Amino acid sequence: MAARIIDGKAFAEGLRGRVADHVARLAADHGLVPGLAVVLVGEDPASEVYVRNKGRQTREAGMLSVEHKLPADTSEAALLALIAELNADARIHGILVQLPLPGHIRSDLVIEAIDPAKDVDGFTIANVGRLATGQKAMVPCTPLGCLLMLRAELGTLSGRDAVVVGRSNIVGKPMAQLLLGESCTVTVAHSRTRDLAGVVGRADIVVAAVGRPQMIPGGWIKPGATVIDVGINRIPAPEKGAGKTRLVGDVDFASAVEVAGAITPVPGGVGPMTIACLLANTVTACCRANGLPEPEGLSA
Repeated sequence: MAARIIDGKAFAEGLRGRVADHVARLAADHGLVPGLAVVLVGEDPASEVYVRNKGRQTREAGMLSVEHKLPADTSEAALLALIAELNADARIHGILVQLPLPGHIRSDLVIEAIDPAKDVDGFTIANVGRLATGQKAMVPCTPLGCLLMLRAELGTLSGRDAVVVGRSNIVGKPMAQLLLGESCTVTVAHSRTRDLAGVVGRADIVVAAVGRPQMIPGGWIKPGATVIDVGINRIPAPEKGAGKTRLVGDVDFASAVEVAGAITPVPGGVGPMTIACLLANTVTACCRANGLPEPEGLSA
């Protein structure tokens, strides 16, 4: 029997709806409007589209959206000064600096300049450390989205054997910390893991975030396992015509869907969750800043 398809687009739509409901309650009960500031330096076309989508979805949720589009030759000092202004702006609860930045600007310095309480990307060392030690943290959006989908699919994750394939700071490592927080038994594997097939084959939960197209075949998947494919890879698609491409994940979907219990597709799986979780993180940051209970179902 083929696996259940975890519809990330539908899940993200539902999450945005819950965000909008909570935003409305914050406004009605406390006169608060969560605010998200996005900073884009330069004119990278993909980043511009992403920032535009973030702004649209932020406004649709009833939140304040502030966008700062700076020229590519903006100095590091000028960018740091803008972040300082946003840190001090009481209307702004979340700050996101779109990466990558131009080569003359040090990304690590810029990220560390963001107030950890407003770091809705969860990239500051303070938030990384808090997550690793089980404290209240802002959680990176993609791993948070994966966790919310896993909870919805499986209910309790306690005691399950989980494998995260990939060890990036953005997905792999925080994903492992989140699964540990759910009382999973967690293995972090990667391209150099010995007997990767055997490691993956033991897992009840597989999160693939290694960045290699279709690296994990269905033959590696434990029957009935839940597979979350974070990979977004573009490969040639000659069947569509000369020079055409298509998107695939890190998992070979065609073979894995015949073995897994549930699986996210690419596209349409994890991807739509990223902006939805960014909005959820901004609402969480607003509640924390004002000493209000955190909204249920929006955070880790």
